[in-house]
Amino acid sequence: MNGASAAETDTGAVTSRPETAPAEPAPVAPAPSAPSAPSAERPVESAGGTGQEHTALIAELVERTNAQRAAAGCPPLAIDVRLSAAAQAHSEDMAAGNYFDHTARNGRSPFDRIAAAGYSFSVAAENLAAGQRAPASVVADWMASPGHRANILNCELTQVGVGRASGGDYGTYWVQDFGTP
Repeated sequence: MNGASAAETDTGAVTSRPETAPAEPAPVAPAPSAPSAPSAERPVESAGGTGQEHTALIAELVERTNAQRAAAGCPPLAIDVRLSAAAQAHSEDMAAGNYFDHTARNGRSPFDRIAAAGYSFSVAAENLAAGQRAPASVVADWMASPGHRANILNCELTQVGVGRASGGDYGTYWVQDFGTP
C-alpha cells in the first residue's frame, strides 16, 4: 500500500496456530524445539530517532497494550527479544522498501519471520500500523479495528515484541508480534 493517508492500520491482523491453516498468510509449523522462555527486551535502533527515544516509544506502546489487556481481564504481555527482533526487522524492511503488508517483499509471512528469529510458538499473531507518530494513536487505531483488537485482547497470547522504523510514504511503521511458546 503506497501513497497513503496520514495513518493506517493494515486491513486484517493475522493470527495463527501451527496446526491451523488461515486463509492469509499461511502459517509455518515451527521446527520441534524446547519452548522459548520469556526474556528481557534489548534496546534496538531505528532510523529516525535516538535509541533512547525509540526504546521509550516501544515501552509506551507495550504499556498501553497491556493496559487494554488489563481492562479486559488478560494478563500483561512479557517482552521477548526474539519477537522484538522479528518485529523490528519487518518495520525496517517496510520503511526501507516503502510498502505496508504482513507479507514481506521476499514472501515471508509473519510466522516465517517469528520462527526464523528463533521463537517456537504454539500461537502467534501480528498487528501493523503506519503513519501514526505516537503509541497512543497506534493503540487507539488497533483497538478500533476488530482484528487488531482481537489480537491485543487474546488472553492466550503471553509475549510480545514491537518494532518501529521511519521511512517510506507513511513516515513511521509499527509492527507488534505476539506469541505463546
